[in-house]
Amino acid sequence: MIDISLTVNGEAITARVLPRTHLVDFLREELGLTGAHLGCEHGVCGACTVRLDGALVRGCLVLAVQADGCVVETVEGLSDSGEIADLAAAFIERNALQCGFCTPGMLIAAQDLLKQGGVPSREAIREHLSGNYCRCTGYHAIVDAVETTAKAREAATLTSTREDAR
Repeated sequence: MIDISLTVNGEAITARVLPRTHLVDFLREELGLTGAHLGCEHGVCGACTVRLDGALVRGCLVLAVQADGCVVETVEGLSDSGEIADLAAAFIERNALQCGFCTPGMLIAAQDLLKQGGVPSREAIREHLSGNYCRCTGYHAIVDAVETTAKAREAATLTSTREDAR
């Protein structure tokens, strides 16, 4: 067993883990954070996507011991903080989720793109989300939801900028 200390969704965590424990297994089994899913377990499907020190990673490819000293953010943390509230609402509004299995990874990946600002093209949205598989929706509604959120955030930014100029 190896001792690790990390911050998960703003909370300091200290734990003992087997060296072979994957980060997603640690999050799900030890911390009860079940938003990140186990899909392919090869880093291909994106269902296990989390943020590690601000970068998107596949939780099935990262060992928990590799996250020692790091900051981990899961879909639960992004939801609790309100960071993706508008995006999650757009997913519901645009019917961009069906079974919901891919949704946490999609939300994290989409937020990663939207944090860059502006309104990305539909092609750029598709490219950014290409590492996240969905077997239900056909992606059109997902792209719609991301685009809708980007446009709303851009409009809010422009409104805020105009009000600040006054």
